[in-house]
Amino acid sequence: MQRVTILLLFLIGHSLFSSCQPIEHSEWGEGDQRGAMNRLGPEQVLAASKLIRQGKTIELGRLYSNDMPLPGKRSYQLQIPDSLRFGPYGDNQVVFNVDVVASTLTQIGTQFDGLGHVGRRSFWTDYYYNGFKGSDIVTENGLTKLGVEQVGAFFTRGILIDIPAYKGVKQLEKGYIISEADVRGCLEQKGLSLREGDVVLVRTGQGQLWNQGVKAMSQAPGLGIAAVRWLAAQKIVMIGADNNAVEATPGEHPKHAIEGHEELLIKHGIYLFENLDLEALSREQVYEFAFSYAPLKLKGATGSPGNPVAIY
Repeated sequence: MQRVTILLLFLIGHSLFSSCQPIEHSEWGEGDQRGAMNRLGPEQVLAASKLIRQGKTIELGRLYSNDMPLPGKRSYQLQIPDSLRFGPYGDNQVVFNVDVVASTLTQIGTQFDGLGHVGRRSFWTDYYYNGFKGSDIVTENGLTKLGVEQVGAFFTRGILIDIPAYKGVKQLEKGYIISEADVRGCLEQKGLSLREGDVVLVRTGQGQLWNQGVKAMSQAPGLGIAAVRWLAAQKIVMIGADNNAVEATPGEHPKHAIEGHEELLIKHGIYLFENLDLEALSREQVYEFAFSYAPLKLKGATGSPGNPVAIY
């Protein structure tokens, strides 16, 4: 009985220790709030501009609407009430409208995840990127550190990793775990390699189900943790996807919640972009392009809506 008790205590202690590893400070120094954005500079901007050969653009954002898919307690409602319809004014009888948006705006639809979006609890303390403590930075009025206003603008090389096209299918099966071999094989097939400062967009095909609602978008195929770690090692700045979490949900380790977010946001300061529309990129077979996006400067926000653009 004593041996069983000791074994149980060891297993519990090991489990607690495994989940309570300290958060390492950023390679860009203690206090850094920008993460992988530190990798972008004039060199990446100029290199991306050289990828614009046809002068064409593809919008990658979804439509924000009152009937858009909204998981859980998230909300979106746009109205133009009578009280905000003004005019007519002047001899030319000008009228104008002001709309009201009530929403969990930064985490719905096509959504950019900032570094203050996800943290990890370690020994009863919540830690975020670069060791920032939740008790110090998370308030009812937003984040005091790691807010999305710290990010700045992306203009860099974008790469589409189209896994369904690589596998010769319309879309990946629900819950499919995209492996490191899948990612590397897809890149090799197109003769592409990743560079420091790239934005990587992963197509699973699930975006084709967007208009079918939240249930259709559940059990999403997406990146597995090995693929996430390999991509992070390439020193990219962001991973986007046409699913609702970039990584597969529920993922390959049922007891580990969104471990891809943990790996990318917390450990590496690499940003995420969810629910992108990658169908046109795939259809036009545009695999390398200039990627442009700037999150809204919402002070203290965990993320941002937006409509990123591929230019080629």
